[in-house]
Amino acid sequence: MLLYFWLPAQAQISPDDLLPVEEAFALEAQVEDEHIVLRWQIADGYYLYRHAFRISAESDGVVLGEPLIPLGEATVDEFFGETETYRTEVAVRVPVIERPADDQVELRVRSQGCADLGVCYPPHLEAVALTLPEPAAAPASGLDRLLGSGPRQGSRLLATEPTALPAEEAFSFEAIASSDGSILVRFVAQPDYYLYKQAFDFSIDDPEIRVVRVDLPQAVPIHDEFFGDTEVYYGEVEIPVHLAIPAGPARTISLSADFQGCWENGICYPPMTRSLAVDLPAIDRDIRREVPPAAAEPVRPVAEQDRLAQALSGTPLLALSLFLLAGILLAFTPCVFPMVPILSGLIAGEGDKMTTWRAFRLSLVYVLAMALVYTAFGVIAGMFGQNLQAVFQHPMVLSSFAGLFVLLSLAMFGFYELQLPSSWQTRLNEWSNRAEGGTLIGAAIMGALSALVVGPCVAPALMGALIYIGQTGDAVLGGAALFAMAMGMGIPLIIWGTSAGRLLPRAGAWMNAVKAVFGVGLLALAIWMLERVIPPAVTMLLWGSLAIACAVYLGALARLPLDASGWRKLWQGLGLILLILGAIQMIGALSGGNDWLRPLHHLRGGPVAGVESQPEFRRVDTLAELQTQIASAGQPVFLDFYADWCVDCVRMERRTFPDPRVAARMRDFELIKIDVTDYTSDHQAILSHFGLIGPPAYLFFRDGEELGHLRSFGFLTPARFLTLLDEAG
Repeated sequence: MLLYFWLPAQAQISPDDLLPVEEAFALEAQVEDEHIVLRWQIADGYYLYRHAFRISAESDGVVLGEPLIPLGEATVDEFFGETETYRTEVAVRVPVIERPADDQVELRVRSQGCADLGVCYPPHLEAVALTLPEPAAAPASGLDRLLGSGPRQGSRLLATEPTALPAEEAFSFEAIASSDGSILVRFVAQPDYYLYKQAFDFSIDDPEIRVVRVDLPQAVPIHDEFFGDTEVYYGEVEIPVHLAIPAGPARTISLSADFQGCWENGICYPPMTRSLAVDLPAIDRDIRREVPPAAAEPVRPVAEQDRLAQALSGTPLLALSLFLLAGILLAFTPCVFPMVPILSGLIAGEGDKMTTWRAFRLSLVYVLAMALVYTAFGVIAGMFGQNLQAVFQHPMVLSSFAGLFVLLSLAMFGFYELQLPSSWQTRLNEWSNRAEGGTLIGAAIMGALSALVVGPCVAPALMGALIYIGQTGDAVLGGAALFAMAMGMGIPLIIWGTSAGRLLPRAGAWMNAVKAVFGVGLLALAIWMLERVIPPAVTMLLWGSLAIACAVYLGALARLPLDASGWRKLWQGLGLILLILGAIQMIGALSGGNDWLRPLHHLRGGPVAGVESQPEFRRVDTLAELQTQIASAGQPVFLDFYADWCVDCVRMERRTFPDPRVAARMRDFELIKIDVTDYTSDHQAILSHFGLIGPPAYLFFRDGEELGHLRSFGFLTPARFLTLLDEAG
């Protein structure tokens, strides 16, 4: 009675539904050209595992070589995880190195397979008996024909060894492609044979596809009488060959491999080249990888996002720590500051019910929701190359969220109370944690909104994770990196939220004043969001109005009694400062200003208020036009990816590009801008071609080729941008 491994969900399968193992996997054996060929006929609905084959000789006087097992179909198996399997038929060739005197050979053959129904057979052992035919007189082989030739550079003189194998038998070569743009090449050297590590080289016959990296595994160091101290491979070696492949349907390519090997008994084969047809699966997106610099060229620096992507593929634990640290650093950038009033408003809204433990839970739920949503959308963007951030930056979406924050701020000012409908409250009154549950849900919702709207969308750390996900398809590790980064961004928020819960007053007029401060913060957040979709002058008017309203609230225009306290005088002084700042914003907006952080900058002396220093870009909307412009440029090219809803893009337009030193240096470049504000299909095609998720992104080209190590993202200061321009020029 056979024993089976059962999946829990399929425990109702009857053994009567399964074929006996001898019928499911019928084994035949025969002898061909000094090889024993073991051929399994596999029934429909069944498959065999490559890793499970074990073949040994039971009779005396027989020496077998390493079995030549063909590559199988790469699958993720429910029993063994990532493995290779065979269906329909598989043949394993076993070289006979030494034959017994009576030509009788007995083998012990082990195999294992499964049924698609979800049942895996135990390992199956079979005895195979064969009679070896009389060896035929072999014609002079290519090995023999080399006898008598003088020593040639790169190889030893081949000697007459009766047991030396032809090169085709001494070294076998197989390959299988995967959907991540790589080919797994497997070489097998027979016992007592080895391959030189430094001799491997690979090429593709398709002009659209190129080999960009070969990951040679660790080899065995030896002292070779011809090459001296060198490294070699014994037995089986698997070599990942990474390709740059354009999107397209499945196709068949020819992979050529250059290699050289030797026999330990004193024969070294000449350098060999073999070609093999490889079936590439359909690729739904361009897979682009940087070509490693030639050995004679100086090593170029790697962009920060590429270093992070490489760290993920190399040392994941260290990489996750780097992403966590990057998130903590991002928490102190302007992108994350708007989250502070949102979280503070949630805590202040609890009033005298707030405790330190309650504030910690609110802050933790807020940050976890932000991290989970941020991670999920980042993984989707990395796997499918879609700029989901663009969807949530639509003017209607931003206006809706801004309106929500205005409503929340009005509640902080006491215009109304935010609470569940009375009918809902009655039903939930029996639950002791009704208020806590509702508050935590609200915190989670606000955390999710924060991730979608005000999170840093193209920081180098984020792009590093998205590059890794896009190239490898490993969404688990890439998503873990994004989650670590998001939690790093949230750690200061948790500390702030918890401490605010401890420090906030519990009741009284002070509580109303604190809630009003956070209400102002929510109004400021609404203006900051609308800045992406409204004219700069309107933004300045809104900031001015908010500052003047705060000034009036602080008593800037009121007459204080002579015996007023020091606190009252301090608040009035702050109110007067806000009144002046608000008036400056109004003046700047009405006089043609466009930067609320520098409202009167346009009125300074100089050439036409600095307008002439703004570099002029050529705007391009299609990939074909862009490629033509880059190819025909007579000087280095700077390519800027921009969108009106991208805050860092606007900051670059207002701060970095107009800088006199930057503007002067940019005259030496062909300036091209891709404005993806509308995010059309042409824009998506351009982003996909360059492996980008969204703006801002900055690419440099020289002689039609991208300088990949200079690719940058996010806001760059004038000094940092000047460094890139100098290196690209």
